[in-house]
Amino acid sequence: MKINKLMSAAALAALTAFGSTAAMAADKIRIATEGAYMPFNGMNEQGELIGFDVDIARALCAEMQAECEIVAQDWDGIIPGLMGRKYDAIIASMSITEERLRVVDFTDRYYSNVLAYVAPEGKDVDISKAGLEGKTIGAQRATIAGQYLEDNLADVANIKLYDTQDNAYLDLASGRLDVLLSDKFPAYDWLRTEDGKGFEFKGEDIDIDDKIAIAIRKGDPLKEKFNAAIKAIVEDGTYEEINARYFPFSIY
Repeated sequence: MKINKLMSAAALAALTAFGSTAAMAADKIRIATEGAYMPFNGMNEQGELIGFDVDIARALCAEMQAECEIVAQDWDGIIPGLMGRKYDAIIASMSITEERLRVVDFTDRYYSNVLAYVAPEGKDVDISKAGLEGKTIGAQRATIAGQYLEDNLADVANIKLYDTQDNAYLDLASGRLDVLLSDKFPAYDWLRTEDGKGFEFKGEDIDIDDKIAIAIRKGDPLKEKFNAAIKAIVEDGTYEEINARYFPFSIY
């Protein structure tokens, strides 16, 4: 298409200004996390978001040279909030599932997860379908652990699902649950707290090839930017440094 020579300079300037503004806007990324799933995400006494997910988010933003804002969002509303454009990405220990893939895209993984049962120390718990018959078993709602219980044990056990992981821990500690099923790494962290004393892992880990990744809207080019940043922080040792703040073993 030809452009009138008298207008070309002005048009070019306008397009350049628009492109610069768009690039600046694109570099401002709003990220949601739950803020209730330690050691991955939580709040400190000053009301600031902390945890592995938060540190990873900041490292990725630094790698991308992007200005980021990290906000807290209740788990049940976290995907609707993304779809409603309240934020641009979710970094909240979210598993890649077929159901979620129907509505959002995921980046490459930034860690891997297994499930584990937790029950009182010294309590003889047979971690099998027959052994768990009649037991009250808890998990956080809308999680891989909760879905696993509903799919595999709902016909023999009393399944209780909670809005937060902390509330599930509270019921386990108070004796209202016989057993808790959880992602292993947050449960590992809880077992080291005062509240977690007197409890232990039971049975074998449940490896369901669970990959944890960043959720973004379908077709968003942020996916490739995040993927490149994840690769970079793994290769330059930043990821290992963050990992070591929380776990004495790699969770990648």
